[in-house]
Amino acid sequence: MLRSTALAFAAILLALPAQAATVAYRLDAAHSTVAFETDFGPDKITGAIPLQKADLKLDFANVANCTVEVALDVTGATASFPFAAQALKGPKVLAAKDHPQMTFTSTSLRGAGNAAEVTGNLTIRGVTREVTLTAQLFRPQGSAPDDLDHLTVKLSGRVNRSDFGATGWSDMVGDQVRILITAQIDAQD
Repeated sequence: MLRSTALAFAAILLALPAQAATVAYRLDAAHSTVAFETDFGPDKITGAIPLQKADLKLDFANVANCTVEVALDVTGATASFPFAAQALKGPKVLAAKDHPQMTFTSTSLRGAGNAAEVTGNLTIRGVTREVTLTAQLFRPQGSAPDDLDHLTVKLSGRVNRSDFGATGWSDMVGDQVRILITAQIDAQD
């Protein structure tokens, strides 16, 4: 597997000739992950939720035209402690039986130094809240600076699970959930 070289949104915008079109990308789900971490007393619970689908449209000439739509398969969630995965999918946290999908739809993107801020609507347990994630783009090491056919997008951020009604075991599990999404994407022909 190729190592990635960071390619920030600002660098992309400066290095590329202006393009008039937005480019659609498809997700390589097999090489993409949504990882999370939260406090569990003095320890941490880590886990992952499978990416179900993603619709990304990137406009390197105008980052404000970019859009991101992501769906996660809550029923496939895993956790670092065996009992935590069952509790995570249960009715007191993600309620996977009633809400098998978690979604994020961007409402705005803007450059922010060496990254971009992606603001959008996150829906968990049927509750939608606005969140802002930090995004960075990476391209395969050794690829040409203008070769944007295969990219890795990293999104990171934090949410409070109580904002979405996921309040189970609040006496043992932290409210803040740290998120790291790593998505391999390929330009569609």
